[in-house]
Amino acid sequence: MSAPAPENRSRPQSLSDLYLSFTLLALQGFGGVLAIVQHELVERKRWMTREEFVEEWSVAQIMPGPNVVNLSLMIGARYFGLRGALVALAGMLSVPLIIVLALTFFYAQFANHPGVAGALRGMGAVAAGLITAAGLRLLGTLKNYPLGVPAAVAFALACFIAIALLRLPLLYVLPALGIIACTLTYRKLKA
Repeated sequence: MSAPAPENRSRPQSLSDLYLSFTLLALQGFGGVLAIVQHELVERKRWMTREEFVEEWSVAQIMPGPNVVNLSLMIGARYFGLRGALVALAGMLSVPLIIVLALTFFYAQFANHPGVAGALRGMGAVAAGLITAAGLRLLGTLKNYPLGVPAAVAFALACFIAIALLRLPLLYVLPALGIIACTLTYRKLKA
């Protein structure tokens, strides 16, 4: 669990505020929530700094399960302990679950309609654009990366080349590059 938040920072006012905030985040995040979560938690609500967001998001990515659900658990626990973690989780899952069940029923009725397929392709493109924009906004945090910006760019390019151009499986590329990056970072920090 994360360290307690500093007292001078904005925080959820109650468990209800936490639930509603994560419910609204979940309802905005079909297909990818990085951009929305970063904007809401860092810029709008100011529950976290950009650096804290990058650190927490990194931890959320290596934990099993959906990244944003993991992040909601960590934030809920930070402010309200176990009850906060459970309330944040409920906020992320309850209303979206009801919507997905309803959409499943309607999708079964209209799955063969060309308009439905086109709409889903369009949503995928929008989600990719939002994730790219959030990544670009967070580039400023790389100045604190122990190996420096050139190394971060090199790892990103190596990942792109391995997956997009060489068509190597993501299952092998990310752990391999992650182990190399973590080892180099550990050595740099230890020196």
